[in-house]
Amino acid sequence: MSKNSAAIKKYESKDVKKVSANDKDKLILEYSSLIKFIAQKIAVRLPSNIELDDLISAGVIGLMDAIDKYDPTRDNKFKTYAEFRIRGAILDELRAQDWVPRSIRDKAKLLERTMVQLEADFGRSPTDEEVAAALKINMDEFYDLINQVRPVSLLSIDDQQTFSNVDKKSILNILEGCKLNNPFNQLNIKTVKDCVTQAIEELPERQRLVLSLYYYEDLNLKEIGKVLRVTESRVSQLHAQAVVKLRAKLAATLNMGELDVA
Repeated sequence: MSKNSAAIKKYESKDVKKVSANDKDKLILEYSSLIKFIAQKIAVRLPSNIELDDLISAGVIGLMDAIDKYDPTRDNKFKTYAEFRIRGAILDELRAQDWVPRSIRDKAKLLERTMVQLEADFGRSPTDEEVAAALKINMDEFYDLINQVRPVSLLSIDDQQTFSNVDKKSILNILEGCKLNNPFNQLNIKTVKDCVTQAIEELPERQRLVLSLYYYEDLNLKEIGKVLRVTESRVSQLHAQAVVKLRAKLAATLNMGELDVA
């Protein structure tokens, strides 16, 4: 076991307040590759004017925040918590830069509202053709719209305009693993998982495969393109379609009051 790995094991078994500055430095060094990995996965779908070094710097801040706030008495590993904080810090930096034009945000909101309404009307996830028809555009225009709004899929659930402040707080707490012994949170976690699982099962096969390869196999868009024998741009489009549908499904679930946010 390396000295840095030993620092992680030591950290997960003791109170955060007792961690020395030297141990914190070892943790930052140990997780530097994780920060770069997460930053690169996010950067691959960003405009070229976004600097990778800026994302990495934000990720370092997220890791330091994770070190300060991690509670080893909770039933979760530090790496899982660190990934959450690193990714959140990078997304916060992107939001602060306001790199997505207002017009694109408006289009993304319109697309999501349309999908939520169709979900409520049909009692199932709408097809691309049904969404395009509701928006009164043809399929070429629909796919062009997906390409335009795909950067918005990077933003965290905290940005969902269809969620109330209570909804946001509840879901963020669920994702962060807070108060896991609370039976209401246990129910919420199951509801969210069931909702996302059902939404993924309803996705077209290629969209499901893209999500699996990207989030579970840790392939980048270029590598997924080689697997599917399509362009990187097409993979990005499939990913964006899947994310938009999943977010609309979750928003519809919340709007119908299926998620307890007491």
